[in-house]
Amino acid sequence: MKIYLVGGAVRDQLMGYPFKERDWVVVGATPDDLLAEGFQQVGRDFPVFLHPKTKEEYALARTERKNAPGYYGFQCDSNPNVSLEDDLLRRDLTINAMAMDDEGNIIDPYHGKDDLKAKILRHVSPSFVEDPVRVLRVARFAARYYHLGFRLADTTRNLMYEMVRRGELKHLVAERVWQEWYRSLGEKNPEQFILTLKKCGALQIVLPEIYALFGVPSAPHYHPEVDSGIHTLMVLSAAHNLTNDLSVLFAALMHDLGKAATPINLWPSHHGHEESGLAIIMNLCERLRIPADFRKFALLVTKFHLTIHRLFELKASTIVDILESTDAFRRRQIFEKLIIVCKADAAGSGKDDDYPQANGWYELLSACEKVGAQEVIADGFTGEHIKNEIHQRRVALVKNVIKTWKNDEKQ
Repeated sequence: MKIYLVGGAVRDQLMGYPFKERDWVVVGATPDDLLAEGFQQVGRDFPVFLHPKTKEEYALARTERKNAPGYYGFQCDSNPNVSLEDDLLRRDLTINAMAMDDEGNIIDPYHGKDDLKAKILRHVSPSFVEDPVRVLRVARFAARYYHLGFRLADTTRNLMYEMVRRGELKHLVAERVWQEWYRSLGEKNPEQFILTLKKCGALQIVLPEIYALFGVPSAPHYHPEVDSGIHTLMVLSAAHNLTNDLSVLFAALMHDLGKAATPINLWPSHHGHEESGLAIIMNLCERLRIPADFRKFALLVTKFHLTIHRLFELKASTIVDILESTDAFRRRQIFEKLIIVCKADAAGSGKDDDYPQANGWYELLSACEKVGAQEVIADGFTGEHIKNEIHQRRVALVKNVIKTWKNDEKQ
């Protein structure tokens, strides 16, 4: 029995890049051998075991043979005669097909180190086309290493085109699409995940709602970048510069989906795209089984982002209505996340200012927070009158703040 460190840990260690997880492959062993050592078997489709102490994953070396469409259409062979080179051959990219023995020696039969040095994402073998998830994984690695100058090998991009042409991506399961998309949001350049899928023809199959934005114009006065798809990716990049909260980055991608539903004869105006975007988001989230907290926040952003931008045009009563409708008084942190997306939206339109609406909304929210239910009850209000009185007092406070702003402008 021989044990090797494999995959991402080897790759990132060679790059000096941080990594959290370590995966191991075991050559020359049977499931009974590992069970006798105290390992716990967890894999159903192929033998994967948890180390009795570290709980890290140890997989028996295996080969895979395609026998049906899709991610699960493989027959695995993990007999003790499967070599390390056989196991590495089934992996997606050469930079992921390296191993390290217990003395620190690198086993690199498919020249992953050369591709690391050349900064190329290249498939290991023609069997790359057999697993549709690999298209998503390559896009995620493009998002992860773009800032280091990595590029996709032309031959690999051609294989991805071929997978799209053959309809292999139609066999992707929702959980794997979301898993790779979710992980891409946390990478250095999450917009490259979308662009890589678009360049190989996969975006219109995997995320047609986002694909539909490309080629849809917006008014140049508000969006110098014009194209709604380009704007969306600019917003995503801007959001990434402001926060590492993945729900914010997801909402940044979702906020303008309604523009794709605007009839062509109305372009470049998109009146009402906030409302039309809500149903699109709901359908997307249901199809890909996206977590409820991501869905709810994306819907909130889509519904309110334009009114957040228009702060200095709004009446005091409307401002309070928005603060109450977004639940800003009970969940201020959610409202602050909404402001971050709106700030990124402004940056994604080429605006270089500091987005004064942000400080304006925070000042108004803080002023309104001075109104408490106990104070209103102490003044004799009861039942439904309590809620109405709180609202009216908030409106009065907002009016005072707005009056102060106007006086400051005059000075």
